[in-house]
Amino acid sequence: MPLTLNANLPDADDVYADLLAAHEGLSKEQSDALNARLILILANHIGDRETLREALRLARDPGPSAQ
Repeated sequence: MPLTLNANLPDADDVYADLLAAHEGLSKEQSDALNARLILILANHIGDRETLREALRLARDPGPSAQ
């Protein structure tokens, strides 16, 4: 499954607001745990190891345009 890198959320600002709201009132540790659970839930949903490896590679080294 190829990794989608183009904008793919028609309401990206609302999704970002939802993500921020989910973290509201949490400690740093609770927020980190929420992120870890969310990543695992979405990784399971994607279900393709090569796609996940590519996403991990890009997240770790996004390149000069993302910095």
